[in-house]
Amino acid sequence: MAYRHGVYTSEVPTAILPPANVDASLPVVVGSAPINMGDPTCVNKAVLVSTYAEAVAAFGFLYDFDNWTLCEAIWSHFVLYNMGPMVLINIIDPSKAAHKTAVSAESVVMSGDSGTVANVGALLSTVVVKVSAATKTLGTDYTLAFDSTGKLVISRVTAGSIASGATLTVDYTYLKPSGVVNTDIIGGIDGTTGALTGLELINAVYPLYGKVPGVFLAPKWSTDSTVAAIMKAKVTNINGIFKAMALVDVPTGTVKKYSDVNAWKNTNNYTAESEAVCWPKVKLGNYQMHLSTALAGIMADTDYGNGDVPYVSPSNHDLNAVGAVLADGTAVNLGLDSAAYMEGIGVVTAINFSGGWKAWGNRTGCYPSNTDPKDSFIPCRRMMNWIANTLILTFFSKVDAPLNRRLIDTVVDSANIWLNGLTAAGYIIGGHVEFNEAENPTTSLMDGIAKFHVYVTPATPAREIDFVLEYDPTALAALFS
Repeated sequence: MAYRHGVYTSEVPTAILPPANVDASLPVVVGSAPINMGDPTCVNKAVLVSTYAEAVAAFGFLYDFDNWTLCEAIWSHFVLYNMGPMVLINIIDPSKAAHKTAVSAESVVMSGDSGTVANVGALLSTVVVKVSAATKTLGTDYTLAFDSTGKLVISRVTAGSIASGATLTVDYTYLKPSGVVNTDIIGGIDGTTGALTGLELINAVYPLYGKVPGVFLAPKWSTDSTVAAIMKAKVTNINGIFKAMALVDVPTGTVKKYSDVNAWKNTNNYTAESEAVCWPKVKLGNYQMHLSTALAGIMADTDYGNGDVPYVSPSNHDLNAVGAVLADGTAVNLGLDSAAYMEGIGVVTAINFSGGWKAWGNRTGCYPSNTDPKDSFIPCRRMMNWIANTLILTFFSKVDAPLNRRLIDTVVDSANIWLNGLTAAGYIIGGHVEFNEAENPTTSLMDGIAKFHVYVTPATPAREIDFVLEYDPTALAALFS
């Protein structure tokens, strides 16, 4: 040590750590988008978008939600529920033969100064325009734009060489969403490059953006039992440590009666505590949405109103919808008794009972076979995920620090102060952390392993409120007062 003479100062780490911020309801959505209208390179990338304009600029937008499933999530989350941000993952790939179709020498007759190609999804980089076998130049002879239906409009430049009313011969390649299959959604890990695709990209969200996924969606595709199985597995082990919730749907094209939902749910194994199972679809105007998509918006809106803490159930909160429907448009109007049956089999549904259309149901997919409150109630499961994720991020900086009394006290004291704050705010009923000798044998401590026991009690939703009415004859005495 160097020779010292004078007055010196030093610092020690703060004994109490503030909790890390975790996005309780950040949606991660996998599906297909008309990227030809946006950024064609947005393929198998986890892209964080904070506004509707940002989402449309990256992924394009069309109201054909059956083909372009990410557009359903964009419209619902940003427009209907005014929430953000969200992470979007587009899997339709212009490099895959199954995802595109080439058109050669399509005849386009210009009506005045413009003409429209026949197919939606034209890739701008593939367009070649000819008149009488002479290739024309983009910008000099013509311009390209998309109409509201997603079709490509070719407009002549007045000073160019295309005459008004000319007949064009156009070559182009267009995206084919009908070529997408469940394996595209599921994705995987490239054996050569290690690149992630499809559902695997949920593991890219935190490394890229420092945000923990809150809910995982795949509109339309989550009705596929294989896709749903991968989704519920992924959300229990994101990056090996984080947890989220999968929002999945029962297909309304095949399951058309509420009384048939239970058999389908059990047969297809939609029975995990990590998933909220939804039936039927909902509609607004001429557009249908999967209930899972709307549920993500309700969760975000509810969390936003409660300090970004997911302790309030999305059940009995407003749906931005004017009806519940099957895929074929048939109206579904469940009474309170039918909706209660749905909740009793672990399914979230929609009702119009009091105050307009609302989401209805507190139970996760594991109910009724698993009645543990932490698993079977949606808000309790989300709170357990949120608390676990917050503890991980708060104390990750302490990994590899000396396992001494100071570390133990820092963890216990910081976590207890945080849990006491949650209790005082009404976010939980109670909670505390202990470092127990019985749970920390000498061999574990010697190996650098410390276990902290977290006791926590999220509030269960008040799913039933009973009033007992009794005729009281004693009150008749008031007649003689």
